[in-house]
Amino acid sequence: MCYQRRMADGDTSYENILYQVDDPVAVVTLNRPDQLNAWTGAMDAEVRDAMTRANDDRRVVGIVLTGAGRGFCAGADMGALDALSSGGGDDARQVREPGERFPWARSTGDFDGRLTYPLALDKPVIAAVNGAVAGMAYPLALACDMRVVTPDALFVTAFAQRGLIAEWGLSFLLPRLVGPSVALDLLMSSRRVDGEEALRLGLANYLVEPDELLGFCRRYIEDLAARCSPSSIAVMKRQVHQQFHGGLGGAERDSQKLMVDSFGRPDFTEGVQSFIQKRPPAFARLPLDDEDES
Repeated sequence: MCYQRRMADGDTSYENILYQVDDPVAVVTLNRPDQLNAWTGAMDAEVRDAMTRANDDRRVVGIVLTGAGRGFCAGADMGALDALSSGGGDDARQVREPGERFPWARSTGDFDGRLTYPLALDKPVIAAVNGAVAGMAYPLALACDMRVVTPDALFVTAFAQRGLIAEWGLSFLLPRLVGPSVALDLLMSSRRVDGEEALRLGLANYLVEPDELLGFCRRYIEDLAARCSPSSIAVMKRQVHQQFHGGLGGAERDSQKLMVDSFGRPDFTEGVQSFIQKRPPAFARLPLDDEDES
């Protein structure tokens, strides 16, 4: 079953996820706890829909992606993998014959793939990792802008144990966080990495206790909303992800143009004036309307 349409405004009813907005934070929760939030085609489409909705919501400054229960996401649903191995089932057809039904099947760039599209959103996406991150959930977590983990977090690629390869861009994402040698170790051995080692290796940005996980992520985004320009965050996020695998010269030249562009935005005026006047800044939320841009 494919949810390729956008849900109607105000309709936040999903079957496989929970979606909640509490200004300035949107929380997307994978909600199949009895299956450790194993990934299905329906969940895939619902998460994309919710992420897109949050990106378009002016109340939202940042997005938190997490899992219900004791796992983040155990990877692809084993029923779907069984169907794929035998050539049947809806999820199998999504991979083998994606056609025009799925946005990621028409990907033509670096940041519009099936699991990598969070990199292209204007707003920061934090993976709040409360448990197992396995299989295809691994590249999804790495496609978030940062990861906050608990000691109970557990990263395992598992692909080599299933006769598979580094799926959905993981061979690009993982070495850029931990280096090629560590990446090969994790991919080839499929060994388990807990929250403390994830922080040490660079897979995670922060390590917190389980009962602090969502509160920490929320406070992080609230701090951004209080002190930082959403427009600046969007531009810097795009700069980092686009230029990370480009040359330094191009990045420096591009930053010159983007700097000049920023001089003409209201956020620049507000940032300077709030500093001079010793008051908190009042930056406009994204997406901007015509009045904000004038």
